[in-house]
Amino acid sequence: MASITGSVEIRVRKPRRTVIAGVLVVGWVAAWFVLSGVDTLTIGGQETTALHRWLTEHRDFLGRGNAFFDAIRIAVDHLVVLLQNVLSQPAYGRPVPVVGWLGVVAIAAYLAWAFGNWKVAVLAAAGLTFVGLQGLWQESMDTLSLTIAAVALSLLVGIPLGIWAGLSNRAFKVATLILDLMQTLPTFVYLAPLTLFFAIGPAAATIATLIYAAPPVVRLTAHAIRSVPAESVEAARSLGSTGGQTLFKVLLPMSRSTVVVGINQTIMAALSMVTVAALIDAPGLGQTVLKALQTLDVGVAFNAGLAIVVIAIVLDRVTTAAGDRPWRTASVRRRVLLAAGGLAVLVAVWFSRTYVWAAEFPTDVGVGSRIAVTATDVTTWGQDVFGGFTYGVRDAVTEGLLNPLEALLTESPWWLVTVVIVALAAVLGSWRSAVPAAVCLGLLVATGVWHDGMVTLASTLLATVVVVAVGIVLGVWTGRNQRADSWLRPVLDAGQTMPPFVYLVPFLALFGTSRFTAIAAAVVFAVPVTTKIVADGIRAVPVATVEAANSVGSSSWQVISKVQLPVARRAITLAVNQGLIYVLSMVVVGGLVGAGALGYDVAAGFAQSELYGKGLAAGLAIVLLGVMLDRITQAAARRTRKFS
Repeated sequence: MASITGSVEIRVRKPRRTVIAGVLVVGWVAAWFVLSGVDTLTIGGQETTALHRWLTEHRDFLGRGNAFFDAIRIAVDHLVVLLQNVLSQPAYGRPVPVVGWLGVVAIAAYLAWAFGNWKVAVLAAAGLTFVGLQGLWQESMDTLSLTIAAVALSLLVGIPLGIWAGLSNRAFKVATLILDLMQTLPTFVYLAPLTLFFAIGPAAATIATLIYAAPPVVRLTAHAIRSVPAESVEAARSLGSTGGQTLFKVLLPMSRSTVVVGINQTIMAALSMVTVAALIDAPGLGQTVLKALQTLDVGVAFNAGLAIVVIAIVLDRVTTAAGDRPWRTASVRRRVLLAAGGLAVLVAVWFSRTYVWAAEFPTDVGVGSRIAVTATDVTTWGQDVFGGFTYGVRDAVTEGLLNPLEALLTESPWWLVTVVIVALAAVLGSWRSAVPAAVCLGLLVATGVWHDGMVTLASTLLATVVVVAVGIVLGVWTGRNQRADSWLRPVLDAGQTMPPFVYLVPFLALFGTSRFTAIAAAVVFAVPVTTKIVADGIRAVPVATVEAANSVGSSSWQVISKVQLPVARRAITLAVNQGLIYVLSMVVVGGLVGAGALGYDVAAGFAQSELYGKGLAAGLAIVLLGVMLDRITQAAARRTRKFS
């Protein structure tokens, strides 16, 4: 018996990570029943800490009187004012801008035709004309002026950095780290710190937009440069081309389409940020939406939000058409037509400078008030007919899911929450995620907004669960079904072009001001990117693997659950990461419609000078939450790759 049992090898199987995580959560809940209400670090909405008061008292210390920051602020302000004088504001002693509405429409249509095609030109002209008919011409041109300024500065900085990162491995690694951090931070976070240096106004808004919008063009330019075939570069060098000649004659021409995609993404990001920057007094449509949200005027908010969507569609279609257009010399016929079109544009600009009807958009043919009234009437009708259902869903989710989760996070001692989250980070990822989680949570305690941070975290986690569930279902469907992909892809693309403010309007009408409104808007905001990533992961599963499963009689559900989802789990983990970041960004913006917590703290910091320090601390808290969640999910993704 000894010889037999002595030869037997016994393996002790380690428990799964999910089991350990489940045990941690159960232990946390048990401890909550005992320690609820102890060391929760709760402060009231108008209460501040010593740190908050110190930040408020010293907010002008960094920027005021600093020649460097003053020079940047003045230069950027002059650029924005110049563009406003040209497009939107009365200028140079005239009651109208330098170029009136007719000239702007003509220029936009001509540029769309020159860089794209006639269909895009018609879309551009129709889109801008519709914005004017909405009664929002000046506000739209203010938004466009700020967007143009931010995009011009973003490209001026981003394309050279992208080229450098494309040519240098060391620069590429450094740029990747910085861009990862920049794209992890929600839009609100850029606003508060910049007002320290550049004060509230167009300069801070433009620089915040620059920081937010530059990463896409840097990334895609670097990717495009690094994707040029080595044979083409070697051929150019073998013919005696210098580094500059190789760059301008080979690398950039062959990278053109990808760089244009980067420009497209930068424009979309800039438009999104410009509207949010209304919180720091950025002019334009964002101000209209913000004031309407604050007064719960759904009709006005819908009208302005529709104008933002129209401008986003026009800019997206024009830049996409420019990227799709083949790189070739224009024919003689096209050159003649472009020249004739240029003359027509000059005539339109002359009319817009000479006649009032072509300078100021006519107000007697506006449809904006009818759109606002119709939206208000539809909202009232919808609330009367469906209010019982939508409000019932809101209350059920709030009472059944959100409140218990929020209570667990906010009523547990801060040290218990810290220990559990760090332990979960170690289990799901590794010590590389546990250490940043511990640091971020420690700093979150120091900010003095721990309670509000936990409220925001609760909404973020609940919304992320829904986003991942919906994203996986839609991603599997579109990844397996080409027809479904062709149906959903335009909807997902449109969803990614709309600025965050726009999502709040319909959900405000459906659910009123509440935390659930921000969660619902966050779900719709984050589902498109999650769905696309999951779909790409499903499509990347080798066909041979799927056919092998089918050949042994597996059902569709078995193929999905046993083959495609396990093989695509890296993509799913990435989708969770991106979903978290998008959700956090939107939940914070939802502070404007009743979500409260950190988003409200940031907005209150801009509106009330005595709460500026608390708003700044809340912005830092958002950064800490974003970094912590990003590190945990990325570590989990790396661990998944290691064991896959």
